[in-house]
Amino acid sequence: MTLQLRLAFRLDVELAPPVEVGQTYLGMRRVIPIVGGRFHGPRLAGDILPGGADWNVVRPDGVVHLWARYTLRTDDGVAIMITNEGLQRGPADTMARILAGLPFDRSAWYARTRPVFECADPRHAWLNQSIFVGDLLAPDDPLRVSIDIHEVL
Repeated sequence: MTLQLRLAFRLDVELAPPVEVGQTYLGMRRVIPIVGGRFHGPRLAGDILPGGADWNVVRPDGVVHLWARYTLRTDDGVAIMITNEGLQRGPADTMARILAGLPFDRSAWYARTRPVFECADPRHAWLNQSIFVGDLLAPDDPLRVSIDIHEVL
């Protein structure tokens, strides 16, 4: 069987300005608070709750290691945990330009994630039983990102 992807939903995540931790032994560490948002798609819709963050680090090779954890609440009232880890690569100044709201080379944009879900409600148990990949779209606003979440079939 050939692998196929099916769009599950799009996350439209609202962010607060990043907190710069600084240069650590792993690289340039920053924390980007998640303050809300919405998700919607053919399989699921609801709100992104405030309180999570992306604890990302720019590695010495210039690749940004993304690691975000936050909570979703579906329109039918179910809380779902998401841990979304991935990589963003491209020219070294890309992340700085995005955070400053400056134009950047979209043709070189690459950002993919591997979301993992925790859901206790049987109506959405499929989230616990499949592999997902995320396509973090090139942002237009430094305080908002969108991620298309695809279920691997």
